[in-house]
Parts: sequence; structure tokens; C-alpha cells
Amino acid sequence: MRKKILIAITGILTAGIIIWFLLPRYMQGALLYLKPGILDYKIFENRKVSNGNVIPWPIDEKYNATNISSEALSEIEKYRTVAYLVIKEGKILHEEYWDGWTDTTISNSFSMAKSIISLLIGCLADEGKLSVDDPVHKYIPELKDLPDHPILIRHLLSMSSGLDWDESYSSLTSVTTEAYYGNDIQALVTSLKPAEEPGKIHRYKSCDSQLLGIVAGRVSGMSISDYASMKLWRPLGAGSPAEWSLDRNNGTEKAYCCFNSNARDFARIGQLVLDSGMFNGQQLVSKDYILKATTPSTWLTDENGKPCHYFGYQFWLTDYKGFKVEYARGILGQYIFIIPELNMVIVRLGHERSDRYKDYIPADAYIYLQEGIRLSGAQ
Repeated sequence: MRKKILIAITGILTAGIIIWFLLPRYMQGALLYLKPGILDYKIFENRKVSNGNVIPWPIDEKYNATNISSEALSEIEKYRTVAYLVIKEGKILHEEYWDGWTDTTISNSFSMAKSIISLLIGCLADEGKLSVDDPVHKYIPELKDLPDHPILIRHLLSMSSGLDWDESYSSLTSVTTEAYYGNDIQALVTSLKPAEEPGKIHRYKSCDSQLLGIVAGRVSGMSISDYASMKLWRPLGAGSPAEWSLDRNNGTEKAYCCFNSNARDFARIGQLVLDSGMFNGQQLVSKDYILKATTPSTWLTDENGKPCHYFGYQFWLTDYKGFKVEYARGILGQYIFIIPELNMVIVRLGHERSDRYKDYIPADAYIYLQEGIRLSGAQ
């Protein structure tokens, strides 16, 4: 009897091993790591986004003078926050870290990277190297269009490409899972087929951001990491190099998800947008492009048939307590909030976010906005 049990166990183990090695690499990765995390740069190959001369953040005279309220702190810790940073009038007003994080610990941006890609496209447009009204196949000829309905750069920026893409994060077999754990993301997204006419409906699709990354690389003639270093990271005076995760060794950046940096340096992106593309006296991205990027794409309808009032060019948009808010966000609660009327930037990094939404924004975002405004003394 014991021998039969051992034979059965051996057979099951052997079958499991055979099945494991027959699985595509991206499925193996998904099963091995179970779900994405903010330190995933450690499991991927990366390309450095070099910084240059560091421009330290000025510290507000009221730095950390006011504590986070007990009610907000309970919620902040509930979602396993690791960094919370408030910039007011270009100075650090408040910052706190948890779980061993510091002001130099780098974390995955997840989809905040999409907003960085938008800024790189803005840089290329400012240089006259492309137009947002250019057809994408001008730069990616292998991508297929619908006859008489070319996909334009602005369709990718506004996520209205009409391409067939399943934005599913929990499915082992979804194309999004393959993009994250696979080893040829360029082939994956350039082989997509159109599902509907572009420029009509906003549907959130990471493939649109990845295609923008490919365009940026081909037009600039360099990796998007090097281009980001030249156009953003060095002139922004970043305190540390960033890491952009790749699909394989010396491969392609996962442009849609995986720019890794720290809270203070992410805040520089917010300050750049807050100041209409200017930083330290330099116009890094034109004011005109920043305005377009942070203007709602109401020329599109969303999936509910309503005007798309909450998304611009890879930037999210909302109103909070009468204030306009422009923001970048990632799936585990990564946020860069820009509040122009209050001259404020808020950065939150962490492991989790709320599953509930209100007006297209995760419910936990309101915690960080409310507390940042309170700490600033604005309300």
C-alpha cells in the first residue's frame, strides 16, 4: 500500500514538473511571484535612468510641525503606506515613512510611469520630432490599423486606440500578465489588432502607453531610459538614479508600468507639471503640452457613453473640495497629486489601495488629498 502511494506521489510530482516546464515563461513568473509588488525591480532586469547634479528640495520652516491626524493615520496605515510626502510652494512641508522605507528607498511606480511617458512624448513634440496628430504607423509600421482609420499619437495618449487588449491583472492568461512577466513586450504590443475605430471611446489600456514608449525610443534614437535621463531626470536634479524595469537583459523598458524611484524624486514630476513644465528656471516641457496633457478628453466618450472628463494625456483628473486635481496613479496606490490652486504636490507610495471607487478615483486617494490639504493649513 505504501509503495502504491509513493508511486502515485512520484507520478503527480513528475506530471507537475513537466507541466511547469511546458508553461510559457510569463505564466511561470506569475505563479512564482503570485502578484506584483512595489519591489519587483529586484526580480527584473533594469536600465538605469541616470541623474546629474542634485538639486536638494528646500525644507519648509514648518516641516513636520503638524502631525498626521489619528483618523487619517489609521487609514494610511491600513493600506500599508510606505511613504507620504507633501510639497507646498516648492518646499517639503511634511514627510513620513513606514516599513523601513526612507527618502531614498525606491519603489515601483506601476502606472504612474504612464504619465512620465506622456511627458517624454511632450518633449519630442516640443523638439518638432513628432506631432500628436501623426499616425502611429509612421513610427511603428508593423502595427495594423483599421482601413481609413489610422491610430494617431493622441489616440494613444488619450487611451482611445481601439486595439484589442485585455486589461486584466488577476488572470494568469491575460495579455497584461504576459506584458508584465514576459520577455518580448515589443512583439506583444505591435502584434495587436484593432477591435474598434480609434479616437471614439476611452478604454484604459496599458498597451497604448507601451506603444508610446516604443515611439519615444524610435524617434529619439535612444532608450527611453536615456531619453528620460536627458530630458527629465538630470534637469530635474533628481536625488538618485531611477531604475526602469526591462522585459529581458538589454531588452525593452516596460514603459507602461515599471519606473522605480523614491517619493522625493517622484515629487519632482509633480512639481514640473504644477509649474507648467518649468523647473529651476528651465522649460523642460512646453506649457502648451502640459495644458493639453491635463485637459479632459471630453471629445471621447467613456465605456458608459459619457464624456471622458477624468483623463487627459496619460494623466488622471478630478475635483476635490472645489480644487482641480491632476494626478498620476499606480495599481497599488502609487500617487502623485498636483493641486494647482494650492501650489501643492502630494506623493503617496505603498503596498495596497482601496477596491472602492468614486468618480473613477480609488477611495483611498481622498484620504491622502484631505490630509495633505489639512497639513498645509488650506482647510
